[in-house]
Amino acid sequence: MKDEAQEIKIAPKVTVRLSGTGGQGLLLAGRILAEAAAIHDGLNVVQSNSYGPEARGGASRSEVVISRGEVDDLRVRRFDVLVALSQKACDAYYGDLIENGMLIVDSTNVTVVPTSRAIEVPMTKMAVEECGERMVTNIIALGVLCGCSNVVTLDALKAALRTTLRSDLVAKNMKALELGYSAAAEAVRGISERKRLQFRNYGFVREDTTAPKSVKRNGHKKIAAVA
Repeated sequence: MKDEAQEIKIAPKVTVRLSGTGGQGLLLAGRILAEAAAIHDGLNVVQSNSYGPEARGGASRSEVVISRGEVDDLRVRRFDVLVALSQKACDAYYGDLIENGMLIVDSTNVTVVPTSRAIEVPMTKMAVEECGERMVTNIIALGVLCGCSNVVTLDALKAALRTTLRSDLVAKNMKALELGYSAAAEAVRGISERKRLQFRNYGFVREDTTAPKSVKRNGHKKIAAVA
């Protein structure tokens, strides 16, 4: 009898929504995720951002579509993975998650979780206690996302951090990324095997080494972005 885990079909395209409130750095996180996937992991990417009228405290989200092939529809209606850093974001966007989609929440701020399959990590608490800086919560979230879903490789995220952030910020954010990645393994272990097997397999970056590369332009991987 074949291992059930091997029967899960690898998803050819993954849609990710990073959500929370203004001031949590979600637009930066979306940019880093998009660059990691496109420039460093050789995939096609479409990224879009949305935020409320307030500079801080208003609704904020970044959406990233990652695909082996061309992304022919820029409109994202349902999401495979939702990262929610606030209770309002979790409440507002959980309904847009596909059946058996992956919900990742910051358990510091999200205390009412709509599914027992949620991956709960106290990201803000980790940022404050282990990095001394609440503002790296978004990078911890990227580490958790990477560790749980494999939508991009950790090496790609590290490379994107180095090219996106000021040099004096890299070390602290690199620590935050690795903290999130390590925390992901523990969080996933806390979910029963039966529930874990309900997740779709988003690990195509690591498992499909034969996927064709897209055309590069001016020496860089093509990234599409929409407002």
